[in-house]
Amino acid sequence: MPPNTTATSGDKPGKSGRKKGRKARLIVLVLVLAIIGGIAYGAYWSISTVRASFPQTKGSITLEGLTGPVDVKRDGYGIPQIYADSDEDLFMAQGYVQAQDRFYEMDVRRHMTSGRLSEMFGKSQVDNDEFLRTLGWDRVAKEEYDSKLSADTKKYLQAYAKGVNAYLKGKDGADISLEYAALGFTNDYKPTEWTPVDSVSWLKAMAWDLRGNMQDEIDRALMTSRLGPAQIAELYPQYPYDRNQAIVQEGQYDELTKTFEQSDGQSDSDDSSTGDGTGTSSGSSSSTDGSALQGQLSGLYNALDDLPTAVGVNGNGIGSNSWVVAGTNTITGKPLLANDPHLSASLPSVWYQMGLHCRAVSSKCQYDVSGYTFAGMPGVIIGHNQTVSWGMTNSGVDVTDLYLEKLSGDDGYQYDGKVKPFVTREETIKVAGGESKKIVVRQTEDGMPLLSDRDDELVDVGKKATVDTAAPDRGDGYGVALKWTALEAGTSMDAVFEMDKAKDWDSFRKAAEDFDVPSQNLVYADTSNHIGYQLPGHIPTRAKGVDGSIPAPGWNSKYKWKGSIDFDELPYEYDPARGYIVTANQAVVDKDKYPYTLTTDWGYGARSQRITDLIKGKIKGGGKISTDDMRQMQLDDDSEIAKLLVPVLKKLNLDDPDVREAQKLLENWDFTQDADSAAAAYFNAVWRNILKLAFGNKLPKELRVEDQCLWVDPVNTTGPVDDTDKVRECGERDADQAQPDGGDRWFEVVRNLMTKTDSDWWTTPDSGTRPGATHDRDKLFERAMIDARWELTAKLGKDIDTWSWGRLHRLFLKNQTLGTSGPGFLQYILNRGPWKLGGGEATVNATGWNAAGGYGVVWVPSMRMVVNLDDLDKSKWINLTGASGHAFSAHYTDQTSKWADGELLDWSFSKKAVDDSTSDTLVLKP
Repeated sequence: MPPNTTATSGDKPGKSGRKKGRKARLIVLVLVLAIIGGIAYGAYWSISTVRASFPQTKGSITLEGLTGPVDVKRDGYGIPQIYADSDEDLFMAQGYVQAQDRFYEMDVRRHMTSGRLSEMFGKSQVDNDEFLRTLGWDRVAKEEYDSKLSADTKKYLQAYAKGVNAYLKGKDGADISLEYAALGFTNDYKPTEWTPVDSVSWLKAMAWDLRGNMQDEIDRALMTSRLGPAQIAELYPQYPYDRNQAIVQEGQYDELTKTFEQSDGQSDSDDSSTGDGTGTSSGSSSSTDGSALQGQLSGLYNALDDLPTAVGVNGNGIGSNSWVVAGTNTITGKPLLANDPHLSASLPSVWYQMGLHCRAVSSKCQYDVSGYTFAGMPGVIIGHNQTVSWGMTNSGVDVTDLYLEKLSGDDGYQYDGKVKPFVTREETIKVAGGESKKIVVRQTEDGMPLLSDRDDELVDVGKKATVDTAAPDRGDGYGVALKWTALEAGTSMDAVFEMDKAKDWDSFRKAAEDFDVPSQNLVYADTSNHIGYQLPGHIPTRAKGVDGSIPAPGWNSKYKWKGSIDFDELPYEYDPARGYIVTANQAVVDKDKYPYTLTTDWGYGARSQRITDLIKGKIKGGGKISTDDMRQMQLDDDSEIAKLLVPVLKKLNLDDPDVREAQKLLENWDFTQDADSAAAAYFNAVWRNILKLAFGNKLPKELRVEDQCLWVDPVNTTGPVDDTDKVRECGERDADQAQPDGGDRWFEVVRNLMTKTDSDWWTTPDSGTRPGATHDRDKLFERAMIDARWELTAKLGKDIDTWSWGRLHRLFLKNQTLGTSGPGFLQYILNRGPWKLGGGEATVNATGWNAAGGYGVVWVPSMRMVVNLDDLDKSKWINLTGASGHAFSAHYTDQTSKWADGELLDWSFSKKAVDDSTSDTLVLKP
């Protein structure tokens, strides 16, 4: 998706003139309302401009390039089902219809992926464009299109682009969307034709937001300014394999006897340390000397944080649930498959529901598929065809590494004692309303872009950096480069079409082999009563002692990637005896049973184990699972951390009667987080304050919430520190990106510390009339309960009878770009909400919130589906918003309230079911 819409704004400390609103950077139309009279302007937009862009959904339209008529049948929610007689006509019509509903979204998206946002929104986007040009997504996409993709895929991409351009032909911006009409007051931007590469580039944006542990890699390095290796290790505990089951339990890794040998004769899973001149070792939380990498990564984080997001919160909080139950455990006797990807809340939704049907499936017309796709891409990403269904969750495997590069002059870098020249290219960034800007992109000979070139602070710090004595001399400084699988041309677009027409497990796995980035957990079910799981992806192998958990020295060749895992050696399961497979971002395999290191940063399995327990509980004693049972599981809002903490919290002796009154809310609470639950509101406030007191106030400023300031001990001091020596440090992160975020990693951190009641983490700072206690868990909990009581009093009122979780935990949907930073009137007409939600962080109903920043909803189940393989017409689905991107369309947010209430819509697939549900029919004629 184009830019995330749930971010807060604020100036970066120490950066005079930096723009506000890091992730709401598409700042436009500041003077629009001053130019146009308010009442007349509003009337003009509501009647003329808005209606001008609504799509035609009835009658007929002639499209040059079609070879036969195409029917577009829309149901009462505007969801289109397309019927054609050839593959090219089918995908041309898909392009046309998606452009009807979502072209503005598509246009912003392609400008983001190609680093051309400044062409639409002016100089405020130059920094973002510089960074995106450095990554070079569109260049890689073009290479894929030119040299990697199959002839059929290219043909489909061309047909799709032809359909989009048929829609654009003869239209002005105001004819396409309200947003273009608004842009017209400050910018002469005109939409240009769509290209096949525009579609392929979107896969790079999706891969970027699903890139794995890069954020953890940065955070661990940033922590070194205030925390030691043992402390950092406590904040990144080992995955609890004994408690939360991995995905694959009976599958391919049991058959894999081959032990991968690296070039140095060591297994990839060997965790021996390797000297590198930077003080790093496998599994260690230390990094290159703090004065080097600390400043480098702080600047890099700011650059990353500025970027618009595609589908997630800049890599944080990305999750998803997907599971499949075999027919032996279902009421129908055939499999059931559920999926709900957890992504940023955006308007319109990142997903677009659609059916693509050949009237008669043949070699000329091969597709009969329905599900969720992205506006701007042909095919279906998640869904089902006549015989096969599939879902996806982010695997979290580590496909990115950061390298500290030793610079030598302006044009070179050190590698194994020699100076190598950078590969360079010049990029010209066109700026609406301003002069173009030229930049030089530098990358290593193996294609790693130098990210630090895009931030002056990184350059300055790199020049002053110091490292251990074994590292190269400082000389001209250090830079930060990125190694990432998605910067290599791949074949994921081929995989989309191959999955859409897969007929069985073997053809599905064959399709998955081409799905190289982003690596996703694929769950599978078919009408022949089989279920399965496959981990696909281009997943690197590393040298002895290197696990990708921390930045590596780029000047030493032993840290170079050694290769990638062969597809045949990637984990999979097929018809496991237990009769179900659950994926929810937990560990894919037990690390002791698989010879490769996939990542050191799995999700910790709170959601996956809860789903597993719900399935096992239902089938225990011979029970059978229904479609509605699957829906109810998706809505489960049980709090795992509450089960751990509430028994302790209830026993604490509190003096203040108002706090005791709040404490009583927990006495009979069943740990569910309904929107109307006062107990859930209070517990989550307590949890947030526990995290703040125990961890948040002890983290370095680079990880804390922007503008939240603390008096802290100076770094690198020896001996006792007097209060007069303390320094004031203010946080630097946006609220939805800060730590501790309260996710299931923090569940595990606190679980491991519960028996260590005198741990240093339980130290409570003095606070006015509420003196703190040192090394006392229960005293810190008491303080958190007191602070939570008065925090909610301020937010919700003193009367706890009026409290509810939904009053704190609200979802606002903001239209991309103009809905986040346009004039107030424009935001009013584009945005929707709030909705009061239940659920929470690391629950199955994962309406995520960041405990460091507040209670507002940051990411959501972006769609929900349950596929019934016994009768596909009895499948169910829902989208976060609606089919349309037009603000006053009836289908702008017509699914949202039902989504918030946990409802699912009927999902018609057969010709008869589609005909019965059709409200509007449009015929596209050649």
